[in-house]
Amino acid sequence: MKRFLLLIGIIAGLGLAAAGGYLAGTRLEPKGIKSTQAPDSKNKRKILYYRNPMNPAITSPVPAKDQMGMDYVPVYADEKGTNEPPGTVRIDPVMVQDMGVRTEVVRKITLGKMVRGYGRVAYNENNLLVIHPKFKGWIEEQFVSKTGEHVKKGQPLLSVYSPELVASQEEYLLAMASEKMLSESPIAVVRNNASSLTEASRRRLELFDIPESAIQELEKSGRIKKAMVINAPATGTVLMVGVRPGAYVTPVTDLYRIADLSTVWVYGNIFEPDLDWIRLGDKAVMKIAAAPGRTFRGKIDFIYPYEQGKTRTVRIRLLFENPGMVLKPGMFANITITARARHNVLAVPSEAIIRSGEQDQVFIEVAPGRFEPRLVTLGIEARGFTQILSGVKQGEKVVTSAQFLIDSESKLKEATYKMIAPKGNTGMGANTTGMNKAMKMDSPK
Repeated sequence: MKRFLLLIGIIAGLGLAAAGGYLAGTRLEPKGIKSTQAPDSKNKRKILYYRNPMNPAITSPVPAKDQMGMDYVPVYADEKGTNEPPGTVRIDPVMVQDMGVRTEVVRKITLGKMVRGYGRVAYNENNLLVIHPKFKGWIEEQFVSKTGEHVKKGQPLLSVYSPELVASQEEYLLAMASEKMLSESPIAVVRNNASSLTEASRRRLELFDIPESAIQELEKSGRIKKAMVINAPATGTVLMVGVRPGAYVTPVTDLYRIADLSTVWVYGNIFEPDLDWIRLGDKAVMKIAAAPGRTFRGKIDFIYPYEQGKTRTVRIRLLFENPGMVLKPGMFANITITARARHNVLAVPSEAIIRSGEQDQVFIEVAPGRFEPRLVTLGIEARGFTQILSGVKQGEKVVTSAQFLIDSESKLKEATYKMIAPKGNTGMGANTTGMNKAMKMDSPK
């Protein structure tokens, strides 16, 4: 009997203890909120409030869950230091390692780049000759009549009958005869005038581009030639033949166009991001499909001061030697320009930069587990590195991986602080009054 009574007493005591615990729990926890996070008494960090993980504008003074069952995120007092820039993120060192966060030291390096483009072979306009007659007449014979022919300097091109040339030859022969007759005159003025007339007549033939050999032959033979031969003024390739036998020509008539192809121009196209790299005189290498395995070396001769609107490229002109006449005008070519190296450039790995379109930023590790956002101004980019013109200093550590996770948390924090902060204060340190108002308005009932 005594054992039975003792057993009943124990069971009643356990029931009373359970009921007391339930009543105590319901008093401590607000109605409608189920506590999911108990404060850690060993944790010395002070929790200011809890925020909704999906909407930072919704906060609670006590632990809570959102409609999706996700725990509210605690906001600690040490995270709201006024000395920290907006968006600074603190992460536990263990979590930093789990996230795979890596950093790289900002340093000065030497940047170099190979600028690639495409181009087209063209004539060297400095070696392009256009032949016009300096007199009127008719074409008698034509010795070079096909485009593409290679001619040498002094080679006969055609012969022209010109009444002007016939009259000039007659004047020269008469002047020579007069000078010979008056050479023994006792009057010096007469002798000098005769000599001057001969020189003027000869000079007129020279101005008509009559070859020296033809003038000497005229002086020896004393016979007037009906047709005078026009010779090639330089070695080159005939690009255009403008007349045929029997044609009437004047000083405005294009007889021939001849180009020297020992050197050629190549018009290249460079895209805008590469324009800052190239300079006059930079060396270039060119390859063409007509000469597989062969490279041609040249340099930048001119950079045009305007952009081509349709292709959004800038035109450049390169000068190349043309051994064996392999390079033919009109050919397409692949061009590689060795840009001059830039020394002592403050740079960071390109993957560290977060590009949002309106601004560029990086995250700097200012202390273990503490990451600060920095707006940066970018410069040139090459070999996986980007020049930083402003925003960071040499020796700082920039985040190169998992920065987008940190950026998401940073944007969330900054948005929370801006919503809670009073008007006129957009910094990290929101005052307690504004925070309390937000918590009273957004706390679950």
